Amino acid sequence: MALRRLAEHQPETFAFTPENLAWCQEQMKKYPPGRQASAVIPILWRGQEQEGWVTRPMVEEVGRMLGMAYIRVLEVATFYTMFNLHPVGRHMVQVCTTTPCWLAGSDAIVATCKKHIHPEQGAISDDGAFTWIEMECLGACVNAPMVLIDKDPYEDLDAAKMEKILAAYRRGEQPKPGPQSERRSSEPLGGRTTLTETSD
Repeated sequence: MALRRLAEHQPETFAFTPENLAWCQEQMKKYPPGRQASAVIPILWRGQEQEGWVTRPMVEEVGRMLGMAYIRVLEVATFYTMFNLHPVGRHMVQVCTTTPCWLAGSDAIVATCKKHIHPEQGAISDDGAFTWIEMECLGACVNAPMVLIDKDPYEDLDAAKMEKILAAYRRGEQPKPGPQSERRSSEPLGGRTTLTETSD
């Protein structure tokens, strides 16, 4: 795993919004007394949703809330790649380049991201709209190649389809997630081959 560290430049402070603070407190109630540290991942995730990335003041605040040493929260944030440790664009594009996606053409998706977002992964596009990174398996191998944009999977991609998706996001639209082909879910490209009979 690549070395993951917090960004060099950090904001001075962090505070959850009142709505997010109330949400975090509800998460903490799900665990027995003394076990609130179990809520560290969802609470860090909520912080990232609020700020776009995980900051040092956020890590310190989550540690204070949960009664955890700062280093324990930092260990969680730096271990899981779901946490952005540097500022990112408004939309995070994760490109799967594991073997099934690579064999199905993920190199073309990476090239599209380099062309339409930024030549370097992890950087923010000039318009602030996107950051892209390569990611290990995103779990839709039969629908390769695929990307995850924010929380939405886009599958059965090629360069042209990826360009259309990025352009739609830039226009403020929400493209329909899932397969970008004629297939439904994860069925074969030629359509279903089993369980094709319908009951009367």
